[in-house]
Amino acid sequence: MSGAPGPSLFNQPRAVFAVAFACVVSFMGIGLVDPILPAISDKLHATPSQVSLLFTSYLLVTAVAMLFTGWIASRIGAKATLITGLGLIVVCAALAGLSDTIDGIVGFRAGWGLGNAMFIATSLAVIVASATGGFAGAIVLYEAALGLGIAAGPLIGGLLGDISWRGPFFGVAVLMAIALLATAVLLEPTPKPARRTSVTEPIRALRHRGLLIMGVTALLYNWGFFTMLGYAPYPMELGATQLGFVFFAWGLLLAFFSITGAPWLHRRFGTAPALYGALSAFAVLLALIGLGTDTRWVVVVCVIASGVVAGINNTLTTQAVMLVAPVERPVASAAYGFVRFVGGGLAPYAAGEMVDHGNIHVPFLAGAVAVLLGVAVLTTGHRALAAADAAMAADPHGSPDEVAGEVADEFGGAPDAIDVERETTGTPRR
Repeated sequence: MSGAPGPSLFNQPRAVFAVAFACVVSFMGIGLVDPILPAISDKLHATPSQVSLLFTSYLLVTAVAMLFTGWIASRIGAKATLITGLGLIVVCAALAGLSDTIDGIVGFRAGWGLGNAMFIATSLAVIVASATGGFAGAIVLYEAALGLGIAAGPLIGGLLGDISWRGPFFGVAVLMAIALLATAVLLEPTPKPARRTSVTEPIRALRHRGLLIMGVTALLYNWGFFTMLGYAPYPMELGATQLGFVFFAWGLLLAFFSITGAPWLHRRFGTAPALYGALSAFAVLLALIGLGTDTRWVVVVCVIASGVVAGINNTLTTQAVMLVAPVERPVASAAYGFVRFVGGGLAPYAAGEMVDHGNIHVPFLAGAVAVLLGVAVLTTGHRALAAADAAMAADPHGSPDEVAGEVADEFGGAPDAIDVERETTGTPRR
């Protein structure tokens, strides 16, 4: 595998960069509220458990809405779906900034999550179909956008949050409006798919063992990931700007290792061994945060260091899902997103309950156990991940369709009709 050429990242059509920029801004929403969580709690007289609902409402609505993204996109087309999702985010982010109650912000974050679901599932399919440099290059580009967005979100949230806790919401509304305009102008109109998908297809897709394994693994990983995002700011006891820079450093490592570390580890060791190592390392860091919650520097160092393993895990997991799922790429993305964001949505709320009925050490230790359970689940799909690696090594610039077909038997199911290029964007097959 070491001899495989690296994917092209920067030689892309303008439309791909427009969607990637929108991805950056969209993913800012994940970490945007981190630096202002203590400020919102103080200004609106809300408990940390109540404030955690900013994550829960956003991510649970994102999860459920993922089931409907394919149904919508197959009726109005990919471009219209992207623009509708971006528009919802602009409106809801602005309204969250205007709200004076924690319940109002939680509600508008839920609407934000609906727009986010429409955008995330469709943008991944568009980038995979349109990017040059092969499938792996498209995934690296998507994860780079994710990493940069997660890195920039806390920094912008911290800098604007020092002015007012409302500032980050208005900032995202403005940036997303720019991303909406760029997408509308640069992305060519996409024809409606020849076949309309049903709402139940993502759920039915989870019958495929490979997709279910990767989804459950991601759910357990996200349990730890969003426990850290939702509760690590409290024991640090830092100001909004300082918290912003901590999570900015974390996000930069996440972005860098998404682009460089993950592809290198994939070529050197393969998907499954690299994921075992990354997930296990993340569990150790969560356990250290849980044990050292009373020591600020321990929490800060472990949070920043976790960016390394989070970047590796995000890229390799997304790539594996697209390769092993024997269904159309938009359906696979929706099914996978539904399962993983359920974990992300429930974790902050559960962490709040653990703190209210125990102490702040418990959520991080529980998150570490969840991630280790994810490793155990992932081992049940080891052979099929190895088969996908072998297929990619044989044709590193090829379509994921053939790879999914080759590993379908390992996962217990023949592939459905897959035609992501034509059905999602109207682009001919390579």
